Amino acid sequence: MKIINGVYFPARFAWRQLIHDRTKFIAAICGVLFACVLVFMQLGFKDSLYASAVSAPTILSGDLFLVHKQSEAMWRPIHFSRSELMRALGHPAVAEVAPLYLGLAPFKNMQTQTKRTLMVYGFDPDKELFNVAAVKSMRRALQRKDTVLFDEYSRPEFGPVRELLQAGRNVTEINDYKVSILGLFRLGVSFAADGNVVTSDLNFLRIFPGRNADEIDLGVIRLHPDASLKEVQAALDERLNTFVSIFTYDELLEYEKLYWANTAPIGFIFGFGTIMGLVVGMVIVYQILFTDITNHLNEFATLKAMGYQDGYFVRVVFASAFFLAFLGFMPGLLFSVGLYFLAESQMFMPMPMTFNKVMTVFFFILSMCAVAGLLAIRKLKAANPADMF
Repeated sequence: MKIINGVYFPARFAWRQLIHDRTKFIAAICGVLFACVLVFMQLGFKDSLYASAVSAPTILSGDLFLVHKQSEAMWRPIHFSRSELMRALGHPAVAEVAPLYLGLAPFKNMQTQTKRTLMVYGFDPDKELFNVAAVKSMRRALQRKDTVLFDEYSRPEFGPVRELLQAGRNVTEINDYKVSILGLFRLGVSFAADGNVVTSDLNFLRIFPGRNADEIDLGVIRLHPDASLKEVQAALDERLNTFVSIFTYDELLEYEKLYWANTAPIGFIFGFGTIMGLVVGMVIVYQILFTDITNHLNEFATLKAMGYQDGYFVRVVFASAFFLAFLGFMPGLLFSVGLYFLAESQMFMPMPMTFNKVMTVFFFILSMCAVAGLLAIRKLKAANPADMF
């Protein structure tokens, strides 16, 4: 073992101790790898959940948004009177208002005739409500009766819509109502909806005959360029009824995220899965370190008798924990990248492997191994040279 000024270098000592029993060494690395992959996947699913949750609000062109206070999320809206939105138009800083209608409905696959639920968005084609190039270019065409635009990023269970449109087939049914697909746009699926359709407000009311134009799901407000966002928001809050909430763009995104994080059980499941992955990995690393210390307790007691202090042994254990964290993290990262690509191909939702996520998981894994080392050190401190005699 390497000696520096008469003292065994702790990292060198820790490394040789780990590789002394290669079976246990590999088992420890596999335990850390398992925890790493589990944490990466849980965080990836959670980030994908939040990204999909805000996909719809991000394409809306507005400064302020009206939502019924009992609405849990955009996909579960509570209707409110259109007159509330019109009252907002009375503020001098408000340039334009636009209602948005939302509804889930079964879409008939033009090829297999099977039905699958998607989200239908209804808006006034005279107003540029969506920041999507395809919708902007086709909004005038949507004024035609019984026409819609289909989201080509929807799940494949809705059928090969692009190929069918190219072949001249564009007639299908939404909510058992016959419509024609004029073209495609791109939005993406979410945990709430497997697909999306955009149509005019009048066509929306034809697809949903139980709805009427005075019951809207979300109100979009655009302000004049020189208007103060917060001042107008506060003024409208006093002007409008208390059953509606007035959100800025950022607040609307946060509102959608909070639903999935706190109200929907799936947010808790992902968080709980992350914690359990760390706990399982910590237990495995603790067992390896504890067993290693127990098996070499006499050797540690001998080193104590030679004058080595507890601080030296603490550094040895933490060096072992760092080696396990690093060696388990690297293959875990590579394996997780492959799983991310696999998950994206099956879920049709983005799961990016960002630098911040990599550093966060490495910190979690390193902390997990450090805590396991702290627990294992208690046994090491019990090593007494007198016990050898």
